[in-house]
Amino acid sequence: MKPRHGWMSLRVAVFALAAFTFNFPLLATVVTSLKGEAEINENPTLTIAAPTLDNYVQVQAASDRFDILHYLFNSIVAAGLGAALALMLAFPAACAVARSGIGARWLPPIVTNLRAIPLIIFAIPIYLVYQGVHLLDTRIGLALILCLVNLPLVLVLLVDALADLPLAVEEAARMDGASTAAMMLNVVLPLTAPAIASTLVLSFIYGWNEYLFGLMLTTERAVPITVGASFFFSASGGGIRWGVAAAVMVVSVLPPLVLSLFAYRFIGRALTAGAVKG
Repeated sequence: MKPRHGWMSLRVAVFALAAFTFNFPLLATVVTSLKGEAEINENPTLTIAAPTLDNYVQVQAASDRFDILHYLFNSIVAAGLGAALALMLAFPAACAVARSGIGARWLPPIVTNLRAIPLIIFAIPIYLVYQGVHLLDTRIGLALILCLVNLPLVLVLLVDALADLPLAVEEAARMDGASTAAMMLNVVLPLTAPAIASTLVLSFIYGWNEYLFGLMLTTERAVPITVGASFFFSASGGGIRWGVAAAVMVVSVLPPLVLSLFAYRFIGRALTAGAVKG
């Protein structure tokens, strides 16, 4: 029993060390946001001598120049709408690939490779197109580009989920006289709900974290939080106020962090479903 107990203790220690290492940037940012400017300069460790929320108060006080709530709202709308549009476009295509075999050999590899290409390559043509159709600095324009960015991921995940769905279920629905549309809505959609939900969450998080197109396609009205947060690094003429900047970083990661914490088990089950086949 002792060797086994020692092995378990070693595993816990290794996992704790790994968790601390991977989350160190987040921990350091949170700790910095709870320190005053003087303590940040004097005490760079993870300890806090005099915790304060003054940095968060100053973030809100700066709303006359940098409205963080406006940036958060823009990101929620753009990332949410982009994820929903990507799902609406990818679901019929995934059904065609998984069930009819249309493009099964070439479509997933092509869209996956397109997603692997650096997005900066598409920057100039997309900017010119947006300028021509007056979509610059609009939430719908940002949502459309986030939809395109996430479409390959959504398509691949949905194809895998539909491929794992037994054909017998659909055949039973057809024998009962269900049309293709009714079968998709009443049979396929409910059975793939976990995969769809996990895909929506991941697509929302990736859209939330997108910086390049947010910087390039927005200037004022539709600025997302990833771009707006960077404004606080030059908000003061006396140099960067690291406590305020850290507070902005913490606020900017809260929505996707909370969402992922609530959905991580759900996402894990959905993404690994079918990974092991007998």
